[in-house]
Amino acid sequence: MAVTTYRQRWTLDDRAESVWHSLPVDIPPGCPGLSVTLTVPDVEGAVVDLGCEGAEGWRGWSGGARQSFAITPTAATPGYLAGELEAGTWFVVIGLHRVPLEGVELIIEAVTGPVPVIPGLDEYAALTAAVAVPARPPRRILPAADGLRWIAGDFHAHSLHSDGSTPIANLAALGVSAGLDVMAITDHNTEAHHLELPGLGRQFGIGLIPGQEVTTDTGHANAFGPIGVIDFRQPASTWVTEVARRGGLLSINHPLSGDCAWRQPLPDHPPLAEVWHSSWLDHRWGGPIAWWQAWGQGTTTPIGGSDYHNPTSLATPGIPTTWLAIDAAAESPDELVPAVMQALAAGRTAISAGYDAPVVLHNDNELVVIDAPNTLLVTADGTRHPIRTPYETIPAPTATGTLLITHDNRILSLTN
Repeated sequence: MAVTTYRQRWTLDDRAESVWHSLPVDIPPGCPGLSVTLTVPDVEGAVVDLGCEGAEGWRGWSGGARQSFAITPTAATPGYLAGELEAGTWFVVIGLHRVPLEGVELIIEAVTGPVPVIPGLDEYAALTAAVAVPARPPRRILPAADGLRWIAGDFHAHSLHSDGSTPIANLAALGVSAGLDVMAITDHNTEAHHLELPGLGRQFGIGLIPGQEVTTDTGHANAFGPIGVIDFRQPASTWVTEVARRGGLLSINHPLSGDCAWRQPLPDHPPLAEVWHSSWLDHRWGGPIAWWQAWGQGTTTPIGGSDYHNPTSLATPGIPTTWLAIDAAAESPDELVPAVMQALAAGRTAISAGYDAPVVLHNDNELVVIDAPNTLLVTADGTRHPIRTPYETIPAPTATGTLLITHDNRILSLTN
């Protein structure tokens, strides 16, 4: 057993140099495990993130949710990848998310050798085993173009693999209870959760989309697809092309959301944007729509996300609901995942406030408005169409981007 200890005071100068700092740890051949503990004093204004980079690649991230982790060849703390510990130089990665004016003294202790207890693992297994498959509410069947069908999804949720309070099994159960067909699991700066998704998707009868929230202090983005970890320490300007090169799709998250708002320059706009996020509390506030229109309405496909973390979150899964027109032949959870990626890439989305809420759909050459009598449909060219009954259709304009609003300018639904 070998112990590597770092005791250092970190200051605003250190944060100015870089938010992220890597502390080397030597891993010998045949190492049976690595355990790391971060000690942060109880100092107001100190928020420190924790992660790990192996000699051959990224092994996981806790952010500020944990202060200890362990990795062995067969098991790891949630948020980290188990597997052989390749010999060489590893790094404990810390993120100086918030540093008080007087600085903060941190103690990092890394131990190589047998790991008697893996932090968080038993708790995660016990919580997972306790989750039963719930009943699904009646399916909402929406009219679709030939060869397609509309399914319901949520593209932003977190588990105990990052800063959520619940295992993925419970997210799947919550999604099923909300009527969702698919749900993206988007833990911060890790792909450790991807290993669970196929099996749990089949067990609960829901397509679980592999995602990751590429997280920095100046903006978050979801990368969808089984594409490996996108390095959040690299400039955001590289994320769009790197995700596309690997066959995934990138979305700007909650672009107008407090200190998590998007503040990074991008030479190329990503294909997706989380226009409708749970932090949009007053739908008469047009900020998110104005951002979408200025950012690239017609070129950036809108999606929505609850950003569910725990029972105190602003919204539960499915609020808002993102509707996707997918290949009608895709039915099983395994088939839904690639079908959803294809629908996102093609821009076939609509968003409603919830599963049973009013919705406007773009089906080929017509717009279909459902359950929204006495409202207005505003198309991309600015034309207003009065909607008087629970089911109406109008010809779709050439430009994409349509809003369904009430008499007091409250936005009920949008479609690409």
